[in-house]
Amino acid sequence: MASKSTDVPTYSQIACVGAGLSAVALGATLQRWYGLEDIKFFERHPTSGGTWYINSYPGDRGSALSHFSIQTNILVGCGCDVPSALYSFSFAPNPNWTKLMPSNKEIKEYIDDVVDTYNLLPKMSFETEVVRTVWREDANRWLLYLRELKTGREYTHECQILFAATGQLVEPRPCEIPGASDFRGSIFHSARWDHSVDLNGKNVVVIGNGCTAAQIVPALANSGQVKSLTQIVRTKHWIFPAPNFTYPKVLQWIFRYVPLAMKLHRLHIFLVAENDFRLFPMTKGAARLREKRRKQVEKYMREASPRKYHDLLIPDFDVGCKRRIFDPGYLESLHQDNVLLTDAKTERITEEGIETDKGFIPADVIVLATGFQTNKFIPYMDVVGRNGETVSKHWGRYGGPAAYNCSALNGFPNFFILLGPNAATGHTSAMMAAENSINYALRILKPVLDGDASSVEVTAKAEHDYAYWVQDALSKRVWNAGCVSWYLNDQKWNSMSYPWTQGHYWWRSLFPTWSDWTIKCLGQELRAQNALKVRTSLAVLSFTKTPLFRGETNQSHFFMPLLHVDTVVDAIVDTLDSGLSRTIFLPGIFSLLAGLTGRLVA
Repeated sequence: MASKSTDVPTYSQIACVGAGLSAVALGATLQRWYGLEDIKFFERHPTSGGTWYINSYPGDRGSALSHFSIQTNILVGCGCDVPSALYSFSFAPNPNWTKLMPSNKEIKEYIDDVVDTYNLLPKMSFETEVVRTVWREDANRWLLYLRELKTGREYTHECQILFAATGQLVEPRPCEIPGASDFRGSIFHSARWDHSVDLNGKNVVVIGNGCTAAQIVPALANSGQVKSLTQIVRTKHWIFPAPNFTYPKVLQWIFRYVPLAMKLHRLHIFLVAENDFRLFPMTKGAARLREKRRKQVEKYMREASPRKYHDLLIPDFDVGCKRRIFDPGYLESLHQDNVLLTDAKTERITEEGIETDKGFIPADVIVLATGFQTNKFIPYMDVVGRNGETVSKHWGRYGGPAAYNCSALNGFPNFFILLGPNAATGHTSAMMAAENSINYALRILKPVLDGDASSVEVTAKAEHDYAYWVQDALSKRVWNAGCVSWYLNDQKWNSMSYPWTQGHYWWRSLFPTWSDWTIKCLGQELRAQNALKVRTSLAVLSFTKTPLFRGETNQSHFFMPLLHVDTVVDAIVDTLDSGLSRTIFLPGIFSLLAGLTGRLVA
C-alpha cells in the first residue's frame, strides 16, 4: 500500500519529466548558456538514456558475409539508423564513434558521458513517476505529484518552469490479438525485451516488419540459436541500402586532434540529410525525384532479397510516405533456411502458437515488434493548466495534439514539451530537433530566468494559427499522400511530422516572434521606458527605408522579406513590450534586430 507524505513540497526553479536525450541536452544547455544548475529530473526508469535504455533487444554490429559474397559492416540488433556524428549533441562532439551508424550500447555510453560531464546525475530521481502536474496561478508555479515506484511513497515538488521530455514513441502498442494470455511460452514487446528468456533451440515468431523488426530478425537469424524464425509482416516498407562503415583509427585521430574536422564531418552529413527533404513535397519535381529513388531502392531490394518474397516486401506507394528503413542485413537474412516470411493474418494466439488464416504457426517465443502508440504525447501523466484544463482536453479542440513551435500551449504558462507535436523529422536527426526546441524554449524563458518576469505564455491565436499552418503544409507533403502510416491518426491529423527542413526549424527557434507571447513582468510596467527606447532606436534604424535583405516572402524559405519603417516599428515595440530587451541603444540593438527578424520569419 502506498505511503503518503504530508511534507512541504520540495522545490527547484526548473523541473523536467524524463531523463532521456532531450532532458540531458536541456540540463547541459542550461549550464552552458546561463550557468544554471537548479533543475530536477524525474524519470520512471532506473537510469537515464530514455529510448536507448528501454530498447535493448539483442544484437551487435559487426561484419557479415553477404549473399553476394561481399564482406560488409552491418548493424545486427538494436542501433540507430542516423549517422553517429549527427545523432549526437552539437555541443558534445564525439571523435570516438566506432561506426557511422552507432549501436544502442555505444549511444547509451555517449549519453552517460554527457551526464557525467555536466554532473547531471545528482539532479536525477529515478524510478519516480510524475502522476499529475497542476499550474498554481496564485504562485506562478507548477505543482508535481510524484510517486516512488519501488516504495510507493508519494510526495510533491514545486517548480517555476516545467519541461516534458517524455519522448515521442514511448508506450508500446498493446497486443490486440485474442488469446495472448493463453500462450504457454514467452511473449513480450520489443521495447520490453525479456533477457531472461533462452532462445536456444526455440521456435521464434516476430510480429511486425518496421524498423525494429528489421533489426531483430537478422540478429536472431545470425545468432545460431533459434530453431526457426517466422516473421509475420503486416505492411510493406521501402528498405534502403545501409551506408554503414567502421571509422578507421586514423580518421578518429583526425576528428580528435584536427581543429574543426569533427564539425565539418557533422556539417557534411547534415547537408546530405537535408538534401533528402526534396523527396517530400507534393510537387512535380519532387515526384520525379521520388520515382528515380524508387527505381534505385526497388532494384536493391530485388537483388538482396529472395525472389519468393518480392511480393511481400516491395511497396506500391511513394518513397517517403512511410519512414524509410536502412537495411541492417535484414534482406540478406531472409535467405536462411530457418527463416520464413509470411503475410498471414493473425487470428488467435493459442497455448502452442499462433492461428492464422493460412494455417498454424508453432511458437515458443513471440516477439511483438508492433511499434508504439503514436500521435500521443505526455502519455502517462496528467498535465493541468489554467482554469483546470488538461492537455488532453486542450488538444480536443484540434484533430489531434498540436503545439506552437512544437512545444508550447496557451493556458499552460512556463511549460514546454521537448520533441513535442510535429517535431519528428523524416530525413535527419531527432537530436537536432531536440536542441532546436530547447534553444527556443530557453530564449523565450530568458525574462523568467533573469528574474524580470514570472511567466511566459503563448497566445491562443498564435497557437491556433500555427497548428493549422502546420497541417496545411503537411497536406502538401508525401506523408499525407495516402499510404497507411503511423504519422496519421484516425482523423488524418498528423501530429508527428515537421513539414519543413530542420534548417527551417533552427531558424524559427533562433528568432522568436515575441508578439506571439504574453510575458507577465515583475514590478511596474515598462511601457514608458520602452517608448523612449523606440524613439531612440528609430533614429538609428531610419535607414531601413531601403531594403536590408532580399528574398521571397514564402514562410517556408529562410530569407527575410523587404523591411520598411512600419514593420520595424511594430517589431521593435513587440520586442520591448515583451520585457526581454532591457538594455539601452547600442548594447541592445542586436536584441532588437533579433526580435525584428523573428517576427518577419515566423
